[in-house]
Amino acid sequence: MPVPFRASPCLVVSVALALMGSAAPVLAQSAEEAAPPRLSLSLNAARTTEAGDCRLTFVTRNTLGADIVALVTEAVLFDTEGRVATLTLFDFGSLPADRPRVRQFDMAGLSCDDLGEVLVNGIDACEGEGLSPAACLDELRLSSDTDVEVTG
Repeated sequence: MPVPFRASPCLVVSVALALMGSAAPVLAQSAEEAAPPRLSLSLNAARTTEAGDCRLTFVTRNTLGADIVALVTEAVLFDTEGRVATLTLFDFGSLPADRPRVRQFDMAGLSCDDLGEVLVNGIDACEGEGLSPAACLDELRLSSDTDVEVTG
């Protein structure tokens, strides 16, 4: 009569850990492959300069799969009462794929205390292999780490 096999608890744990360890890279790779392409613009800070102008600091992340050679957005800045304060272009320059970049813009004559919202009204230029302004706009994701809302 055959003797039933009984695994020790240590053996069971060792085998489970070994299997989990070999599956982790596969799971991580699947998650990376599943990540959709994005062009993220996040308002990280809005601070008044010594000259009294509002300095806007954006953190950008380009995960579109290609380097952006030039990115220019049209932006409308609204005051805290919802009135248009200014219409401007933000030239983000080149944004390499899969690498964050920080860009700053000084808004002359505008106090950060008076700024209520930044509206990305459109993309004037988005140049790179296989990229267009429409493609970049479709994948644009906006956020703010400040009290100033960023919409688009």
